[in-house]
Amino acid sequence: MQATAGFPSHVSARRSWAILALMLTIAVTACTDQRGKDVPVTPPPVAKPTPPDPGPTQAELREARAKRNREANLAASRAAANPTSQSRRSYYSEVEQRLLAAGRLRQDRIPADIPINAESLTQDFIQIALRDEYDSNGVQNPQGAEAAASLRRWEQPVSIKIAFGPSSDVAVRREIRGEVAAYSARLAETSGHTVGTTEGNGNFTLLVLAEEERHNIGQYLRDIAPSIPSHDVTTLGRLSPDIYCTVFAYSQGNSYSYAHAVALIRAELPPLLRLSCIHEELAQGMGLANDSPTVRPSIFNDDEEFALLTRHDELLLRILYDPRLRPGMTEEEAAPIVRTIAGELLAD
Repeated sequence: MQATAGFPSHVSARRSWAILALMLTIAVTACTDQRGKDVPVTPPPVAKPTPPDPGPTQAELREARAKRNREANLAASRAAANPTSQSRRSYYSEVEQRLLAAGRLRQDRIPADIPINAESLTQDFIQIALRDEYDSNGVQNPQGAEAAASLRRWEQPVSIKIAFGPSSDVAVRREIRGEVAAYSARLAETSGHTVGTTEGNGNFTLLVLAEEERHNIGQYLRDIAPSIPSHDVTTLGRLSPDIYCTVFAYSQGNSYSYAHAVALIRAELPPLLRLSCIHEELAQGMGLANDSPTVRPSIFNDDEEFALLTRHDELLLRILYDPRLRPGMTEEEAAPIVRTIAGELLAD
């Protein structure tokens, strides 16, 4: 038998165990100091976790907000000093005073001097929701406001985003946001449809712009509503002085359900005229798109008799969003249903 490496083959088992024990003793001894104590093993350093960034303090946030407000107010002050803006503000202030002196811009929700019944409410709905002065391309119909139109309304929730120009200072912006939030809640409660405001990207954009600010909004309008017709962009940029506000609502393709809307209110308007515009344009953007001199008591009437949404107008919204009606219905299809709903509402 050949010898193996390290030990001869004839070494006894007992001797082999002795040699093995000696080797283990030597190995253990190598791990101790001369006094027989264990040599301490230093553990590897443990990395301390990086504390999360606490972000700005409340004081820093308040200071940043105050700085933004100061900058916004300074920009608004400069814009207000523009001669054109000053002239417009004076003009619309005088308009509001003349209308009030003439007994217009009424704010009574249920005027006792103008009773309504189911038939008059039905006819008013047909005039406001099933007629339109303009066709789907924004071109004025030859029949004017008497041109027949199919029923239009929103099927998706309405999310209103407010965009201001530099001419609106911080206090005005806060006031308008409050007015729009309160009114959108009223529209939602009245119609039964979801309506609210947003700081993000909405599908109903409300622009509050002064005269000079409107002239350069073409690209912004195309960004928020890519399908907006070029003539609507021109209209919004060049409103005649006797138009205080306006709204355009758009469907996609051949649908009669609205997908986006853009309303514009002049920043130079005094408080009541401005609030009147908020009431009318947001309600018209819901689908009550037409105006008629025969419809009373209503804000859907160009004579400015009423400044704010009336109970009559609330009933029109209730009818418009009743599930028995559908977008695209003609007057012939909708009228019998509208008459039934009007009777039910006034019987309550």
